[in-house]
This record gives sequence, structure tokens and C-alpha cells, in this order.
Amino acid sequence: MPEENHPRFDPIGVFDSGIGGLTVVAALQELLPSETIFYIGDTARVPYGGKSRKTVERYSIEIGGLLLAEQAKILVVACNTASALAVPRMKDIFKVPVQGVVSPGAAAAVKATKNKRIGVIGTRATIASGAYEHAITTLDQESLVCSEACPLLVPLIEEGMFDDPVTDQMLGRYLAPLLDQGIDTLVLGCTHYPLLRDAIGRAAGPGVTLVDSARNCALAVRELLASHGIAAPQERLGRLHVALTDSTEGFLRTAEKALDLEIGDVELRAVQIGE
Repeated sequence: MPEENHPRFDPIGVFDSGIGGLTVVAALQELLPSETIFYIGDTARVPYGGKSRKTVERYSIEIGGLLLAEQAKILVVACNTASALAVPRMKDIFKVPVQGVVSPGAAAAVKATKNKRIGVIGTRATIASGAYEHAITTLDQESLVCSEACPLLVPLIEEGMFDDPVTDQMLGRYLAPLLDQGIDTLVLGCTHYPLLRDAIGRAAGPGVTLVDSARNCALAVRELLASHGIAAPQERLGRLHVALTDSTEGFLRTAEKALDLEIGDVELRAVQIGE
């Protein structure tokens, strides 16, 4: 195989139901600056959080196929809902490694907690799936997992309301039941949520450690690339390519600024709309 055709020169394929997965892209770029990343945001069908397992699987497999058409050497599911509902099926179908965000976040939470009381916040679908509870208790049966669906956070984030009294008020309401349970660790179980890290930290208080699924997913990707021998040469400078399934760039530019990403021209990819 010619050197330039080796898989290590191929991009990391990353997708999310929308733009929130760019938090994972930012973590990947920080940790793996030599890797080229191809990101697809399924903005035509966002959000995944209220859809059935069957539909989320179908969407995820379709987007995975689009990323493989870009020669992706690994698929990163930068969406907690798709990670919870579709990763097992994707691993059955695709020949390249598939990495979700749930298992790295769960492992980091188990490592971080001191009192074995762990909170999880996420979309309705992620919370209803029980994926984090299962992953955490598989690692440590003594851990108590308290979960709370936070359906209004993503719309607030996509409106750019990172420092706003309304956002603070909603966070206070969502986190109160978890804090009443005495959690000392909180998993940000949606890839949008790192954009609210400061506000969540204020609402949770200094005694609660925040676990960022984006950062821990990037660490897991680094390990996968090394174990498969497909990490890009370190002297190489990676690039970022972004495609959307619908031309909605408002929040994309908000996220670009908040995450200090350089996003140039955005491509469009066609997908099947409908259930």
C-alpha cells in the first residue's frame, strides 16, 4: 500500500444530530492536532432526542455511510442520543471502529466520584434509554445514578443564551432534584452542554465535579487510533471539513466563536427526510 493511501492519512468522521457535536470536534482538535476531521451535522432532522430507537438507528447508519464515502477511518458518534440508541447496531454494520460518547463519560464519572452518587443530565431520549445508568453501574455496582431530562437546554444553547437569567433559572430547576440526592459528580450527557459549562458549574456549586463527555470521547478516540495503528503522523497539520444536511448556519457560527474553531465553507449533504 502506498504511504499516502494508508488509513492513517484518512479523516476522522464525526457526526451529531445538529451542531452540538462540534464540542467533540474542538476536543479532538486540541488532543489530536494532526488529524483531519470530517463533521456532518444532521440539521435537516435535528433533534434526535424525541425520536424512536428505530429512527435514530436509521439516521445514524445513513450519516455513517456518508462519512465512509469521505474515507473516514473511524466513526465518532458525537451525539448522546445516537450513542445510547444506535452505536451497537453501527458496530454490527460498519467495518471501521465506532466510538460513542456514553461509555467514555460513564468511565470518567466512576473515576471522579468520591461518594458514588452520580448525576446525569441529557435529552429525554438519552435519559429514557438508561444508557448512562447501565454503563456506570456495569463499571461500579455500588454507584447510585440520578438522571434528569433537560429538554429546554438545547434550544437555549442554540439561541446563544450562555449567560442569561432564563438559562440560569432552568438549570436551577433541572439540577435541584439531583443536588437533593447529594451528587458529587455530574455527567453532561449531551454534547451541547459543554457550551454551558460555566453556567452549569454555577448552578451545581463547587462541590460537584462536571464530567464533559466531549473531552472524554476525544481521549477514547486517541486510544482507538493508537490501538488500530491508524493515527495520523504527528508532523502533519490536520484540517476541519464541515457539512450540514440543511443550510442552517446561525448556531454554527455561534458555536464556531464559542469553541474557537475555524470553519470555512460549509458543504451540504442530502438525506432522506421523514420517519
